[in-house]
Amino acid sequence: MIDRRTFSKAVGLGTGAAAASLTGLQSGAAAATPVPSAPAPGPGALADFGTLKHVRAGVLDVAYAEAGPAHGPVVICLHGWPYDIHSFVDVAPLLADLGYRVIVPYLRGHGGTRFLSRNTPRSAEQSAVALDIVALMDALKIDKAVLAGFDWGSRTADIIAALWPERVKALVSTGGYLITNRKAQLAPAAPAVEHNWWYQWYFATERGKQALEDVDQRIALCRYVWTLVSPNWAFDDATFQRTAEAFRNPDYAAVVLFNYRWRIGLVEGERRYDRYERQLAAQPPVGVPTITLDPALDPFTAPGDGSAYRDHFTGPYEHRTIADIGHNLPQEAPAVFAQAVVDADRL
Repeated sequence: MIDRRTFSKAVGLGTGAAAASLTGLQSGAAAATPVPSAPAPGPGALADFGTLKHVRAGVLDVAYAEAGPAHGPVVICLHGWPYDIHSFVDVAPLLADLGYRVIVPYLRGHGGTRFLSRNTPRSAEQSAVALDIVALMDALKIDKAVLAGFDWGSRTADIIAALWPERVKALVSTGGYLITNRKAQLAPAAPAVEHNWWYQWYFATERGKQALEDVDQRIALCRYVWTLVSPNWAFDDATFQRTAEAFRNPDYAAVVLFNYRWRIGLVEGERRYDRYERQLAAQPPVGVPTITLDPALDPFTAPGDGSAYRDHFTGPYEHRTIADIGHNLPQEAPAVFAQAVVDADRL
């Protein structure tokens, strides 16, 4: 989930611009291509990606879904925690119908993605996850893509846009600028912010570690998080269970625990990533065309107009606040997310 310091900085800014629907945001935008609604699956059925693909990329064998024409402009959609590729299961066909080649990978420790060697540390500092995606682009011979994500996915996309802007045509970042500032993380946040991050402190304990290492307990915990961070999303058991299969990855607990413990300074990252983390500690700007999205009901996104992180984005830029939507924006409002991708590509 997003960086608690980013949220804390935004608390108290007020509501700013009114939360807007996609239609309101689109008014007067002559260049916009309207995105159709996601087709509804048949009775009792769930949308599905079909057969997944695999490619060796960096230290991983990456499992990923692909949709759309093989030679279309590329969009890479990046999921967060505790989610998986199915956050984009309704976004991908919308973009594919518009001619995009859509790539949706499982991040390290999730779903069918596996480490190639048992000797590779199951670390998950922010630069490691970003380099996984750069390696995926290299393996698939993708020079440049639109990157679009939420939660861990937004952070990963932000990092690639900041450190390797030549690989990013445009960016859709839910929650704004999410590159972690570990030094800032050491200081206490506002009480309400600390309350939102209960699971981060839980994972810092042996008790939380044991819970995450037990498959049944971890799945129950993840489902509870869904209810807290998306209060208006009436997902059913089948929808959750489809994603929960990704949490059975044998490296899931190690990767998630490392990520959250690393953020608050309880563990150190691998030396191979140190030079990238030094660059990220400086909070580098993002100069690629960007649309930031704030779901109005996301407890990790303070109400406002994005001004708390506006200065980090130095290129063409738009901010959108999406009414009545929680943390898992692409799955809760797929047409809104897909439209942001199309519009960012045209900034």
